[in-house]
Amino acid sequence: MKILYGVQGTGNGHIARARAMAKALKQHHVDVTFLFTGREQDKYFSMEPFGDYKTLRGLTFQVNKGRVSYLKTVLKNSLWQCKKDIQQLDLSEYDLVLNDFEPISAWAAKKQGIPCIGVSHQNAFRYSVPKKGDSWLDQTLIKYFSPATHYIGLHWYHFDQPVLPPIIEPHIMDERPNSEFSLVYLPFEALSEVEGLLNRFSLHPFVCYHPDVRHPYQVENICFKPLSRSGFQADLQVCQGVIANGGFELPSEALSLGKKLLLKPLSGQFEQQSNVATLDYLGLAHTMKWLDSEAVRDWLESPAIEKVDYPDVANHLVKWLLKGRWDDLSLLWSTLWEEVNYPVHCLELAEEQF
Repeated sequence: MKILYGVQGTGNGHIARARAMAKALKQHHVDVTFLFTGREQDKYFSMEPFGDYKTLRGLTFQVNKGRVSYLKTVLKNSLWQCKKDIQQLDLSEYDLVLNDFEPISAWAAKKQGIPCIGVSHQNAFRYSVPKKGDSWLDQTLIKYFSPATHYIGLHWYHFDQPVLPPIIEPHIMDERPNSEFSLVYLPFEALSEVEGLLNRFSLHPFVCYHPDVRHPYQVENICFKPLSRSGFQADLQVCQGVIANGGFELPSEALSLGKKLLLKPLSGQFEQQSNVATLDYLGLAHTMKWLDSEAVRDWLESPAIEKVDYPDVANHLVKWLLKGRWDDLSLLWSTLWEEVNYPVHCLELAEEQF
């Protein structure tokens, strides 16, 4: 079987998930080519697991001061280039397209009659899962942005829907003793505003990764670092907790390690608002609507949390893919959710809320 794997490159969460899948596909000797779209080619980093990967422009959202800017999104994207890339992407050598919310390969597969399996967190919102702040436009984007012949959504809880647990690399779930610092990753916030927030807590150390940092430096209680997959993972393993936006993959990794979370959803982005609300419902995260010092203080004083045990979803998923019975997700669904181990309070809240 030869696979083209299309990955939305706008956020690092999609790429992190693809790393876990790349490892599982390699273990099963699957011939796969990765295609990334959504950011400039020179902005990708730590891409070694993907071999001789391809990039195209694709489509992406633009952010300004912690909010999605629809005007900048329209101005930045080129629908003409997107249509051209779809027409020129030749899939004749592939048996299957795997897709993580990536529009070029998804639409090319649809036009060329190639089976396409969409595996993403966004696909979970096709089903009856908690949603907050979604509009007609949001639901339209979820439905048409990256069409597939089969949809697999990923989420932190099943909600009695055909979704799977998060895809996390198994080595990330290895536990290590905690250090004193908190890890901060707020890439959509202005670096100066993040520094101003963290400086208020001079007795507590922070390690902050941000796309605007070009080299490591220290400002009082804050160690700033440039984006680095290996460095970030090493710090994630030993931090006390994580302050982040409301994406999916980083909170999943943090929960698997038992790291307490403080999350600020990206304004105007219903997926992040829904994510943060869901983790709040499940008692798995603290939340803040803005860079709120009171919320940070309460979070710093809060106790540690129990970890959520997730199975090796990527390995199970690749085995399922190779069987070719893509219309039947039932056995994979039941097997994986039976292997998830939640803190007791989380299950109690889930039963009450959902």
